[in-house]
Amino acid sequence: MKDKMIKLRKSMASYISLSNLPKILLFMFLMLVVPLLLGFPASTLTFLTKFMVLSIVGLGFSILLGYTGLASLGTAGFIAIGTYVLGFMHNQMNASLFVVIIVGIALALLLGAIVGVISLRIEGMYLAIITLGLSEIIIEFLRNAISITNGNGGLQLQGFSIFGITHSTVNLEYIQAFYIFIIVVLGIFMLLYSNIVTSQTGRAMLAVKNNTSAAQAMGISILKYRLLAFILSTITALVGGILYVSIDAYTEPNLWTLAISLNILAAIILGGSKSMWGVLIGMFIIFGLRDVVLVRVPFFAENGNAIFFFTGIIVILIIMFYPQGLIKLLEKQWFKLKNYIKNKMNKKGVLEHENVKKD
Repeated sequence: MKDKMIKLRKSMASYISLSNLPKILLFMFLMLVVPLLLGFPASTLTFLTKFMVLSIVGLGFSILLGYTGLASLGTAGFIAIGTYVLGFMHNQMNASLFVVIIVGIALALLLGAIVGVISLRIEGMYLAIITLGLSEIIIEFLRNAISITNGNGGLQLQGFSIFGITHSTVNLEYIQAFYIFIIVVLGIFMLLYSNIVTSQTGRAMLAVKNNTSAAQAMGISILKYRLLAFILSTITALVGGILYVSIDAYTEPNLWTLAISLNILAAIILGGSKSMWGVLIGMFIIFGLRDVVLVRVPFFAENGNAIFFFTGIIVILIIMFYPQGLIKLLEKQWFKLKNYIKNKMNKKGVLEHENVKKD
């Protein structure tokens, strides 16, 4: 019995790591304090909230692409399901946000398992095409199930509230409360992501990505880890959809096109597909840079389309010269800076030592 308890503790220790917790808490603190210090208006807080929600989706996609090497173009479809799950359950059943999230996770388990099984027989661009087809089926269903979704007319959440605060796009109290809530939720997902990728599960997923034959020879189940990757990716997509529709209290099928899936894919590749911080950087460049930063620059404010050229050039340059993502460039520069400071300190110490000898 004692041996079993020791084994269980060791197993739990491999999944529970708080090494990134200080950095995550610092990130959460900055996201909370900086907008207040700079006096961001409600519109900017809304854009930052959307960026953080989509970052939750990106973390799940990073596990799928970065750690198992599986590409999906069905992300937008799964996000759309999340938006309509909340819309339907709130309007028809008056369900709370937290109940809807639980239902969404249960639905994501089913959908992720289905797509995960498909991935055992199909890989690469063929899997991407299959998931794209699945996403298009979902969107067409949402367009035509008018009695449930109101079709292209969109679905409006009636009297939606959180923490007792009723939703309104001009209600600063709701915007601020939901912004703080999303910071906490993103922090939780970041900690979960950090624990998964540094655990035995993360290492097993990488083994599956690098060489499936070698992974099987080592006793790693391809089925288990591909299923798990798709389930985690689908959970983050559905939860992201539920949270996203809580921002505007409105959704429609035309919002969730292939462009959303492609932008998420581009953001993950741009930032670094195997890095939590890379995901956040990539997501901010694709989904936040325009609305939070560039619109404040007079040139981009007057020439709106120039923003797309600017971000497009950034994506092309980084993928050409840093295919491992922007995070690798930043890590490289940080390493050089640390070495430079270290060398300066060493030279200073040597000079001081020589001066002491002379005296």
